[in-house]
Amino acid sequence: MALFTIKLPSTSSTSLVLSIILFIILWYGTNALVKLPPNVTIPALITFGDSIMDTGNNNYINTIVKCNFPPYGQDFVGGIPTGRFCNGKIPSDLIAEELGIKELLPAYLDPNLKPSDLVTGVCFASAASGYDPLTPKIVSVISMSDQVEMFKEYIGKLKGIVGEEKTNYILANTLYLVVAGSNDLANTYFTIRTRQLHYDVPAYTDLMLNKASDFIKEIYQLGARRIGVFSVAPIGYLPSVRTLSGGVFRKSNEKYNEAARLFNSKLSKELDFLNSNLPNSRIVYIDIYTPLLDIIVNPKKYGYKVVDRGCCGTGKIEVSVLCNPFDVICPDKFEYIFWDSYHPTEGIYKKLVVEILPKYLDRLS
Repeated sequence: MALFTIKLPSTSSTSLVLSIILFIILWYGTNALVKLPPNVTIPALITFGDSIMDTGNNNYINTIVKCNFPPYGQDFVGGIPTGRFCNGKIPSDLIAEELGIKELLPAYLDPNLKPSDLVTGVCFASAASGYDPLTPKIVSVISMSDQVEMFKEYIGKLKGIVGEEKTNYILANTLYLVVAGSNDLANTYFTIRTRQLHYDVPAYTDLMLNKASDFIKEIYQLGARRIGVFSVAPIGYLPSVRTLSGGVFRKSNEKYNEAARLFNSKLSKELDFLNSNLPNSRIVYIDIYTPLLDIIVNPKKYGYKVVDRGCCGTGKIEVSVLCNPFDVICPDKFEYIFWDSYHPTEGIYKKLVVEILPKYLDRLS
């Protein structure tokens, strides 16, 4: 897979400017919306994984899994579709903003990436990717192992900008977030079913867990220390899953949810083990399953009405190229939990970030 190479100015010509940039970054960090523990600085945010975090990397690779066209991005800055699978900002952006790092987290493959963007963090995630190496191959997106290779390239560029000592400081204090696993279960295992020939659900979740653990250990070896890993969501409630496996009444599929809970249980225990055994690490399991499930099961409590379909088109199957300029958008997206048949709206992401970030930040700091 061809990756974009970003030409950067020489170290000598940018040293003064970058010193000023670093000062601004540290100052701006003190004005974060989320209060950090005393004497804690998070200079950058780096995200890995799938469409929940992908801020546009899939725009620059040869895959059908894209959303850089309307109606995606209609509530984004300027109403521009950027490759974010949402009507607006996604967790990568919202968390960077809440931490006071920057308003938007750029995609690493964006050819317009600036040196200052690298200093404060980037996104390596790729929509439709997953822990299972087969998952990204099916739709030709960036695998988790390729995301590690991009991270290695990033480290080399960062050293060229700020030097090795500052790079090591940034790497050790950056917040790393990983979101993957939903595509493995919802698509690779239950929909395409290729893996079902060789694995039952417990065995497949073991495969996912081993790959997830290997990934965390790889980025740890490269300098990552503050690592938050999100659970798999309650995928049995996704509108597309209801359509494909919920029968004529499009009921939620509890079999999918059981698989998600099984993987989440294993992931939580493995991350506790890694946190105890990798020196100076702060590796934290972040439960997204429970708060999102509560919103879906109790929508009125949160001010929502529509839980079983997305805002785009019929909302039953439209996602990626199926959610396009020819689709009619729902009259009031604030009543909907999902934007398309697979991804929540910006409003839901905001609710989840505001609830989750303060809960886990102390453990990651």
